[in-house]
Amino acid sequence: MIVQDVINHLEALAPLSYAEDFDNVGLLVGDKTAKLTGVLVTLDTLETVIDEAISKKCNLIVSFHPIIFKGLKKLTGKTYVERVVIKAIQHNIAIYSMHTALDNTFQGVNNMICNTLELENKQILIPQNGTIKKLTTYVPKNEADTLRTALFNAGAGHIGNYDNCSFNVEGHGTFKGNDASSPTIGNKGETHTEAETKITVTFAKHLEAKILRTLFNTHSYEEVAYEVITIENKNQHIGMGMVGELATPLSETQFLKYLKTKMKTECIRHSSFLNNPIKKVAVLGGSGSFAISAAKAAGADAFVTADLKYHDFFTAENTIFLTDIGHYESEQFTKNLLVEYLTKKITNFAIILSKTNTNPVKYF
Repeated sequence: MIVQDVINHLEALAPLSYAEDFDNVGLLVGDKTAKLTGVLVTLDTLETVIDEAISKKCNLIVSFHPIIFKGLKKLTGKTYVERVVIKAIQHNIAIYSMHTALDNTFQGVNNMICNTLELENKQILIPQNGTIKKLTTYVPKNEADTLRTALFNAGAGHIGNYDNCSFNVEGHGTFKGNDASSPTIGNKGETHTEAETKITVTFAKHLEAKILRTLFNTHSYEEVAYEVITIENKNQHIGMGMVGELATPLSETQFLKYLKTKMKTECIRHSSFLNNPIKKVAVLGGSGSFAISAAKAAGADAFVTADLKYHDFFTAENTIFLTDIGHYESEQFTKNLLVEYLTKKITNFAIILSKTNTNPVKYF
């Protein structure tokens, strides 16, 4: 097994194309073709984590936060970032970061918070736009079935989980089935030329390279005529934050005590008490001030996040109960999620949960 094999599993869980534009995700240090000796999973990659990887003979560190976020112009060991990168290279240790790719995944960071708080009826708080693409091409009639099958096998037409929805298949009336995003295929009688058939399929945007590679490898033309456009959808399974409901409403004081216990935090900063019961809860791991308006729009009674600034608390405006549980505390269970996932996928290697506490914030 090589490093790339682990990366393939990680990107099946959290495709990098769903990470935020500002982020730096993927393989940050190391050789993807290196033979794997062990995997260490951590929230942050610090020098102590590199030392832990060395002692446990792990040559791949899977880190939630990227150690390289801004550009590095020098590697002199002056900063902790430079020292980590230098030591990783010296010991042939690869570092892979997931960050907002995992944030935006339905089974990712925010789902872990919801599960920890035992929230029900979970939904994405801020759905991501433009996650579905559509390919249109023309193929000789006698190759149409072969190309359709190849595109389907590459993942075209399998988007989301929309049960019992109606959709139109061009030229074939209305079909009612289990996948509303199944491909739309032109009439066999509708031709680009008399000998061609038009085929149109939809696919998740992270599959674009695979879909086009399949098109080129399967199509008999040397130069294939095709068009790919982005469908401006709001994806209900990809996006930032989540919102769910407590089985039993709690008072604000009860909710704070519940948060402290469940999220293992010593301190919670919060907005003014509104004396309203807490039933619907929005969550967003890490810095979440940008989502306050979305939490309000979702009708949440409380918003659980981190890194709220002084003026952010004013934006509650007596309409929502804001709670700041701490950045590390909001994301601390992420590494457990990754260990559990990788352990199920890779049975012949030990996936090791880092024991290093990387929280830089201390409480007195």
